[in-house]
Amino acid sequence: GIFDAAIILGPNHTGYGSLVSLWPSGAWETPLGRVEIDEGLSSRLLKEGAGTIEADERAHMHEHSIEVQLPWLQYVYRELKIVAIAMLAQDTETAKAIGEIISKIGGNIVIIASSDFSHYEPYPVARNKDRSVIEAIINLDAQELYRRRESLDSTMCGFGPIASAIVAAKEMKAKGATLLKYATSGDTTGDFSRVVGYGSIVMK
Repeated sequence: GIFDAAIILGPNHTGYGSLVSLWPSGAWETPLGRVEIDEGLSSRLLKEGAGTIEADERAHMHEHSIEVQLPWLQYVYRELKIVAIAMLAQDTETAKAIGEIISKIGGNIVIIASSDFSHYEPYPVARNKDRSVIEAIINLDAQELYRRRESLDSTMCGFGPIASAIVAAKEMKAKGATLLKYATSGDTTGDFSRVVGYGSIVMK
């Protein structure tokens, strides 16, 4: 279906900006054109999330985790507006709070959590670790995701955004999740000695 807006959650790799930083207004630009910020939805999230979510552009200036999702959205949804939230704080309490805030907003939205899985590990190691954390995501179990990430020493970067998406999805009555595709950089480059894992999962 067609959505009015996409709320994109990504990890903050740089350390700049607030603990949870929302880009409040204007537009972002890719080679495919401009993507407008949904200023009304952003304002509502800032109000609902006062004390947790802050209007702060600094976290986004050198961050890639959200912008890499935009070309795919532009290709499919020509006029879709976005809300961009970068998470420096990825602890369980913050992730839960953000998920609950988003679920209260409601509306005709899609929530996207941006993350890689394993980073630069041998293919068999990466695949086994990723399979385990993906299982927790498919079960919509945010706490288990954190447990497995820690016990496996997983290097996935966006566990907080994913946990927030799980919390929001469950609050919005999601019944489950499906893995659409899993692959590693080795599947493209042919170098399986040090790979990065990627997955696409739909919760609904």
